[in-house]
Amino acid sequence: MAADLPSVLRSAGLAEESLARARMVEVETGETLEKVVTRLGLMSEDALARALGAALHLPVVEPEAFPVEALAVANISAAFLHDRRALPLRFENGRVVIALANPLDHDAVSGLAFATGHPVSRVVARGGDIDAAIDRLYRAEPESDVEEEIDDADLERLKDLVSDAPVIRAVNRLIADAVDARASDIHLEPTDDRLQVRFRIDGMLREMPAKPAAMRAPIISRIKVMANLNIAERRLPQDGRLRLTVRGHEIDLRVASAPSIHGESVVMRILDRSNLALDPKSLGFDPALEKQFLSALAQPHGIMLVTGPTGSGKTTTLYAALAHLNAPDRKLTTIEDPIEYRLPGVVQSQINPAIGYTFSTALRSFLRQDPDVMMVGEIRDTETAQIAVQAALTGHMILSTLHTNTAAGAVTRLLDMGVEPFLLSSVLTGVLAQRLVRRLCPHCRTPYEADAAVLARLGIDPDGGESRTFYHPCGCEKCKGSGYAGRMAVFEFIRIDREIGTLILHRADTRAIADQAARAGCGTLRGDGIAKARLGLTALEEVLRVASED
Repeated sequence: MAADLPSVLRSAGLAEESLARARMVEVETGETLEKVVTRLGLMSEDALARALGAALHLPVVEPEAFPVEALAVANISAAFLHDRRALPLRFENGRVVIALANPLDHDAVSGLAFATGHPVSRVVARGGDIDAAIDRLYRAEPESDVEEEIDDADLERLKDLVSDAPVIRAVNRLIADAVDARASDIHLEPTDDRLQVRFRIDGMLREMPAKPAAMRAPIISRIKVMANLNIAERRLPQDGRLRLTVRGHEIDLRVASAPSIHGESVVMRILDRSNLALDPKSLGFDPALEKQFLSALAQPHGIMLVTGPTGSGKTTTLYAALAHLNAPDRKLTTIEDPIEYRLPGVVQSQINPAIGYTFSTALRSFLRQDPDVMMVGEIRDTETAQIAVQAALTGHMILSTLHTNTAAGAVTRLLDMGVEPFLLSSVLTGVLAQRLVRRLCPHCRTPYEADAAVLARLGIDPDGGESRTFYHPCGCEKCKGSGYAGRMAVFEFIRIDREIGTLILHRADTRAIADQAARAGCGTLRGDGIAKARLGLTALEEVLRVASED
C-alpha cells in the first residue's frame, strides 16, 4: 500500500519534474496536491481516481452511487466538504461511507469520523463529481453566506472575495468543463435570479447548470481579474485574454464583457492551440479544390480572399495558408483584431483603433517592413481595400477576409468599396467561401434513403442514377446524445481566370460571375456539402442550414 499521494502519483507515471512543479504550486496557492495535479492538466481526474483506488484497494464510485438527498449528519459544513472534496454517501454496518477525491487525506478522514461520531469507510470518486454533488446537495448554505457578503461588499471586499477558494474552484471547473465538452465559447449571462451558463458546442448553444444569483458578481469579477480587466468598471464593454493549462493543453481565452440590466455579461472564446489545423490538407478540401487553392497561393503577388459570416473558420483557413507559405526565405506579417493564435516565424500585430492604429494605417506601415506575404484580418473599408490593392500591385501577396455570403459576392463588394475594376481584375487571384457544418458522430450515424422531394429541392435528379443514401444523426454515449462530434467546413472556390477577369472589367453582377465560375468547373457551397453528406461526414439538414440555393 502506498504511503502517501506523491508515491501514488509516481507509480501512476507522473514525471518527477511534473510532481515538483505541482508541489511548488501547492505551496504557493494553498490548494491540496490532488487539486493542483488535475487543475494543471498533469493527470485527469479519472486517472487519478483509478490510481488511488488501485493503490489503496478501494472501489472507485460513479455519480450514480451518490445520494439523492444530503446524508443526515451533524456538525459538517458544506465549506468543509468542498475544501476536503469529501461526500458522505450512506451509513453501513455502523460506519459512515465517505467518497473522497484523496482518501489519503488523513485529516479529512479523522475530522469526518469525529464530526459524525462513526468510524469512516473510504471509497474513491473523481473530484469534479464530488464538487458537483456538494453543490447540488448542500446548495442552500453557501448561497446565503455569499449573498450577504456581496450585498454589503465594496470594491476592496470584492477583490478579496474573488480570491476565495470556492470562487477560484468554480471558475476553473467551468473552464475545464467547457474544454472537456469541446466548446468554442462560454456564455455567462446574468438574470434576475441566477447566472445563466451556456456553451457553444459544434456551433450550437447548449444550456448548462446555472450558478446561483449570489455567485454572479464573484464569478464575473474573478474572470475579469484573470483577464487583466478593470473590475471597478462595470458600465463599459471590456476585452482581454488569458492563458491556462487545462488537461495538459495550453488554452488561450478571449474574454469580452458587456453591461446588461442584471449585471455584466461575459463571453469567453476558447482557443485551443493543440487543435489548430495549420495545414491546408487538414481543412477538408477535396483534391481538385485543394490543388486550385494551393496554386492560387503559389502566385508571387496578388490578393487571396476568404469569405463567410463570423464564426465560419475564416481565420483558421488563413492561418493554414500562412503556415503553408512560411519559409526561412519569406517574411510574413499579420495585422489582426484580435490576434487569436501565436504563429512561430510570423510577425503579428494587433490593431488598436483607440490610438488610431487601424487596419489601413497598420497595412501602410507594414509595407515599409518589406514583407513577402501579409495577412490583413479583414477588409472593412475603402481605404484598407485600396491599400491592399496597391500592395498587391507592388509585389506582395495579401491574404484577407471579407464578409460576403458567396465567393462571387466578394468581387462586387470590392467594386462597391471603390476599387477600380481594371486594378481588381489584375490583382485578385482567388476567393474562397466557407461555412462550418456539424460532423456526424461516426459511431452512431444511421443511413437512410432520401425522399425524392428533398433531392429535388437540393437540385439532385432522383432518377439520375446517383445514390440516394445519406445519413441521419442518432445519438450515443460517444457524442453525448447529440449525434454530432465536431465540425467541418464546406467550401466554394473561384479562381480568377481570364473570363472572370473580363467580367470584373465590365462590372458584371454577382450572378454573372457565379455562372461563369460554374461553367469553369468551380463548385458551390451546397455542392460540396452534398458530396460530404453522401460520404456520411455530415447530414443534409446541416447543408441546408448553412448553404443557400445555388
